[in-house]
Amino acid sequence: MIKSWYKAVLIPLLFLTLCLPQAAYAESPANEATEPDDLEILREVLQYLNDNNIEGVRREEFIENAIRGMVHTLEDPYSDYFTQEELQEFEDQLNQEYVGIGALIRFTQGKLYVTEVLEGSPAKSAGLRKGDIIAKVDDHQVTSAEDIHLIHGEENTKVNVTIKRGGSQLSFMITRAHFALPSVSSRMISSGDIGYIAISTFSDQADEEFAAHLNKLRKLGMKSLVLDLRDNLGGYVESAQNITKHFIKDGVLMYTESQNGKLEAIKITKGSSLGMPVVILTNEWTASASEILTAALRDNGIATVVGTQTYGKARIQNIYSLSNGGSLKLTILKYLTPNREDFNYIGLEPDIEVNLNPTAQLIVAMHEIGLKNFEVSGNPSELNINNVSFTGYLDVVQEGNKVYAQSRVLAALVQGNASWATNTGVLTITDNSGKQQFKRSAGSVKILNDETYIELQDFQKKYPAIEWSYQQDTLKLKVQAN
Repeated sequence: MIKSWYKAVLIPLLFLTLCLPQAAYAESPANEATEPDDLEILREVLQYLNDNNIEGVRREEFIENAIRGMVHTLEDPYSDYFTQEELQEFEDQLNQEYVGIGALIRFTQGKLYVTEVLEGSPAKSAGLRKGDIIAKVDDHQVTSAEDIHLIHGEENTKVNVTIKRGGSQLSFMITRAHFALPSVSSRMISSGDIGYIAISTFSDQADEEFAAHLNKLRKLGMKSLVLDLRDNLGGYVESAQNITKHFIKDGVLMYTESQNGKLEAIKITKGSSLGMPVVILTNEWTASASEILTAALRDNGIATVVGTQTYGKARIQNIYSLSNGGSLKLTILKYLTPNREDFNYIGLEPDIEVNLNPTAQLIVAMHEIGLKNFEVSGNPSELNINNVSFTGYLDVVQEGNKVYAQSRVLAALVQGNASWATNTGVLTITDNSGKQQFKRSAGSVKILNDETYIELQDFQKKYPAIEWSYQQDTLKLKVQAN
């Protein structure tokens, strides 16, 4: 089902704004006789510019820039004017449609890793694999994160990608093409009957995709759910509302506040109760429609929120078609949580805060939902938990025979919190049994790219329940419940 473009949309792209107030046209008869009409003045200016400019500027450019100027006057970062082409780009972003080779990549520790190759993509057809290290793009050696842009290009153009795989170096000529990232993905951890669903955007089909994934996990015996909304910048309100109906039978989704200050409760009716524990994962890029869903499930007592404070966008826009083929995206409503919290520019606070490290956030969420035993393995391009592949990574620092792992990941595995004291050079992990300290001066701690790492032999001495190995650039960590 294709949903109408004329609906409320939420996404935190910082576009500028437009609106002519109704009061501009509400002149009295006396004023009409003595003062020129506002629109007539605009027509006069346009005519002078059109007839006398010597720069060759087109009339259409004058119109578009005038509209953008009016929008800019609103000082609203979420309103904007779109040409037809810009509207198509906006729609593509909401539905995660792009042009490229169809691979997700990550730059870390001086290397550019392929973290995922999309099914049916040009990269997949060419032979690119997850874990490949991109060494060269065309004739340019990859040395920094800025080199990622070399892979981008127009549809049907070619790019030569040279990769390192094991001890081999291979080159692939790949034709860039149009592709779409999935809005929803899911996994099942059978060892704990835990379902995992990630929603990357609230596209026009996200609600239907979510229902299909939820049904699949139920059939596999899911008894609890981790809902991952990290890096989800929003999308269609209708999609978020329909997804909420799978969790709430009857209740308040949110409150909206219009220009006149009137509050209106937007209610969920004829929904259903999921009937199982739910944990939501958030980060600083969880925004808009994602925040609507998060707040609705939190305030209705359905979900626990794990991660970091969200983006903080509590405003709703509508898109209006214009007679020139362009479109106007205007903020029309404020929205508040079911508990009537206005978090615009503030964000939603998580129930359990886990900063910065996405792998640590996922482990804490799994602990919270009830997973007892962990087998975590990975490298800079992949992550596995209990033999299930997730989007993520495990970074390692190796010096001689010493192997260092990320302190936040290790702390999450033992259900503790890691804190670093710069003045003393001491890293402390605090858990239910007390505190354990690791000193940089003793070689137990390394710092790389502002992240702390703990030497694994030292960590195991203080946490003997942890088992670990490091072979072929892959770290394995195992912990069993007491």
